[in-house]
Amino acid sequence: MIRTASALALAALATAPAFATNYSAKPIAPVGQKIVARDVIWACGPAACQGSTEESRPAIVCQSLAKKVGRLENFVANGRAFASAELDRCNAAARDGGNSTVAANAN
Repeated sequence: MIRTASALALAALATAPAFATNYSAKPIAPVGQKIVARDVIWACGPAACQGSTEESRPAIVCQSLAKKVGRLENFVANGRAFASAELDRCNAAARDGGNSTVAANAN
């Protein structure tokens, strides 16, 4: 009986993702679809995008999303929001060269 319980517990651990990081980001221009950026599948709605991965560093994840959707208002990794300098570096990778603020305000 103990062997069976141990085997089940070990199997559960083997199939669970190891230390996945949860991300949240708010693009300046709303996105209402699923987006794949690098190794993250983002579920985007009118308010924000949500995703998780255990494969990349937060800065890389942020830049890959910005390349797909344009500049971001904010980016949060496991509950920690990027500081303004980090967000500026991330937005430098945006698909429009970091200028979607102008496009978003023109609408």
